[in-house]
Amino acid sequence: MATSEDHIALAAEYALGTLDAEERAQVETMMAVDAEFAALVQAWEFRLGPLNQMVGSVEPRPVVWDNIKAAIGHASAPQAPLVLPETPAATVTPPPPKPIMDDSEFGSAFDPDEPQQPPAIRQPTEIRRPRVTFGDSNVVALTSRVKRWRGIASAATAIAAALLVTLSLQIFRPDALPNAIRPKPRIQTVEVKTPAPAFAPSAQYVALLQGQNGGPAFILTIDGATKNFTVRKVGAPSEPGKSFELWLISDKLPQPRSLGVIGADDFTARPVLSGYDPDVINGATYAVTVEQAGGSPNGQPTSAPIFTGKLIETVPGAPGSTPR
Repeated sequence: MATSEDHIALAAEYALGTLDAEERAQVETMMAVDAEFAALVQAWEFRLGPLNQMVGSVEPRPVVWDNIKAAIGHASAPQAPLVLPETPAATVTPPPPKPIMDDSEFGSAFDPDEPQQPPAIRQPTEIRRPRVTFGDSNVVALTSRVKRWRGIASAATAIAAALLVTLSLQIFRPDALPNAIRPKPRIQTVEVKTPAPAFAPSAQYVALLQGQNGGPAFILTIDGATKNFTVRKVGAPSEPGKSFELWLISDKLPQPRSLGVIGADDFTARPVLSGYDPDVINGATYAVTVEQAGGSPNGQPTSAPIFTGKLIETVPGAPGSTPR
């Protein structure tokens, strides 16, 4: 008969003693008709036989027997003495006795007509000892422990495999992990020191604002790099209740643009040219009008310009540099 996994498991459980009475009877029947299966059972008994030597005998407590007696209803009644059946005595037939010859001096000792029977020899009665059967609870407990430890080992192996996969993903494919366990990207800041650019002088532009009679009244200076301008008062006399206002006049603009009121001090600086293109700044005409105190009320000149002038480059800048 071909041996399957079920037959192997059945033989092992038979050797362990974990089968019930019906299953044990089935295994014993299979052993009687199948020599190969009987050899398999014997092999399992040889493997598992040392387990019985590992477990010592345990003497039950007296209360165990009392509980058993109480359970079967013989706790109060005295137990009758055990009477063993007597086996019939075996009769030994001795060989026929030799006839006793009469003594010549004393005569005959026995009557030859009455033969004497030897006494029967009684054989000792065979004493039957009760059969003691040891339970398989220790074997079953050991089997349960083995299964439990196998389960723990399998769970530990699965956890270790999961940790290994997670670690591999963190190293090689961190994008595949959820955001909760995804490693944060490392940001490394590298400071690169670059040499400072060489200083390039900015271009300087100057306009002489003068009237019809000649002679400069104001000097306008513009820095080509910053587009800041400075107005210096040279020969224009101040009028009480009036203010000088500077204007930018260009054909690229629809109307003159005010650059602010020129102060009463000798120098007036303004950063208002930063919003104009270089072409407008270089090609424009700069004019000064006399307005009411504080400048024009409507943002347009209220009188004709009395001083005008155009820019000229006095300090050249770097190649290609123009007022920006």
